Amino acid sequence: MNLDRKRILIIDDEIAIHAVVKLSLQMQAGWETIATSSSSHGLELARCEQPDIILLDLMMPEMSGSDLLKQLKADRATRSIPVIFLTAKMKSLQQDFFKNLGAAGAIAKPFNSLTLSTEIAALVGW
Repeated sequence: MNLDRKRILIIDDEIAIHAVVKLSLQMQAGWETIATSSSSHGLELARCEQPDIILLDLMMPEMSGSDLLKQLKADRATRSIPVIFLTAKMKSLQQDFFKNLGAAGAIAKPFNSLTLSTEIAALVGW
């Protein structure tokens, strides 16, 4: 599967998630990844790097994922970048909750690294 060369920004405070997501997306789809564990740095990277999509953890220590999403949507430079939440909260929350926040959707942690790129592509219509 190679859905063109995509650039994915990963914003998650768990460094182990960075490694798994990077390896999965590079091996399965050939996508480039950029990762940070800081919400504020993630906002900067989104502005500067203009990724094709942002994978965002809902529960972040510095600023929650939902608060960061609000900032991304309020910024002209980043409002059109699709955001998908990667979260362990999927069991208690529904896809509609994430879409109402302005996200393209959500993927539950733990996720299947063999189907992650396919799930991302389906949520954003690639």
